[in-house]
Amino acid sequence: MSNKPRESLDRRDFMIASLATASASAVLAINAGAANAQGTATPAADPASGTVYTGDVIQGKKVVSALDVNDLEPGSKHLLYFQGVEMSTGQHWYVSVTVAKGARPGKRGLLVSGVHGDEMSSVHTVMTVMNQLDPAQMSGTVMAVTDVSRPAMETMQRRWPNVGRGADLIDMNREWPGNENGFTPTSRHAGLLFNRLLRPNADFGIDFHTGTTGFDASAFNIASMDVPEVKEMVELYPVTQIFDNPVYPSVLHNALVEVGIPAFTPEIGPARILTPEMIAQFVEGTMNVLKHHGIVAGPMGRTGKDVSVFVGNSAFPVLATHAGFVEHLVKLHDKVEPGQKVAIQRDSFGEVVAEYTSSVAGEVAGLRSDVPSEPGNPLTFILFNNTTPEGAEAYPE
Repeated sequence: MSNKPRESLDRRDFMIASLATASASAVLAINAGAANAQGTATPAADPASGTVYTGDVIQGKKVVSALDVNDLEPGSKHLLYFQGVEMSTGQHWYVSVTVAKGARPGKRGLLVSGVHGDEMSSVHTVMTVMNQLDPAQMSGTVMAVTDVSRPAMETMQRRWPNVGRGADLIDMNREWPGNENGFTPTSRHAGLLFNRLLRPNADFGIDFHTGTTGFDASAFNIASMDVPEVKEMVELYPVTQIFDNPVYPSVLHNALVEVGIPAFTPEIGPARILTPEMIAQFVEGTMNVLKHHGIVAGPMGRTGKDVSVFVGNSAFPVLATHAGFVEHLVKLHDKVEPGQKVAIQRDSFGEVVAEYTSSVAGEVAGLRSDVPSEPGNPLTFILFNNTTPEGAEAYPE
């Protein structure tokens, strides 16, 4: 049995169909929350207002509820906790913050990971970069936040578990820039971080991710390449795929771009595990970015000029039409053509119930890693170029 290409499946259809996309009711709820929450969202913290220490100390590290890196001693590394949203018990979720404050003034770089709780290679990449920095030799500042979505990380899952309306899971990377007075703790947590920690201390930002649990992804960067400052940074990575698309409006890198901070999102392979070869590529590229901005000195490593880079502006999803056990016929980074068979599916008797083909020419950027699949699950994402792209695109983050 063959799956016929759905001619009506455009980006808007797929954003509804994809598991990664919020429903229309959720969007309405968010909009209502922004409009009806008591008070108004707190504006971005004024760096001139300075750092606010709560007086608490956790495992020897001071706690802040607002940070201005200008207040920190230069030529040193500073380990802090940022006080995030309250739990239902009245305690707070604390976020780990590492600041490498250079001995000399310069640009301020922001490195973020842990927006999704199951993305371990992204966390390791940021840690590795920070461990390579010597503040005494730096000009400027690099701030790393490694565990943004703490409750999701504690349970090793993508989404933030919310108990406000019974069992609920919220994707924090659909909440930025957040609302300090929003209807969910996730929105409030995002608002606190964005207003009081991230935005006031960044001249550029990089929000590191991986694929989600159950879905394997290649190494690629997501970026709006029409932003010159973003394009310059992305091309400094020795990574062979670029997804040139704004994706969802409420992801962190888009929220930063909206306030004038150039930012993009690296995707570092599959969730839950470490991928050393991919991590090394993104560490090298990130160090290149820091050199590009004059924060650290030294020769550039490999860049996009040293590898064959495929740039696509769209991601075509191959969706399961049946339930059963999936066998992929292509690998990550494989080039595919329209009509090429990419997967087959069998039932519990071993009989083939579906064969899946690509409707586009491009490169494989994502594959479902869980063998059993229900109808509607994305099986394959193919990075390709659409001559008439239509705004945001769903993707296998």
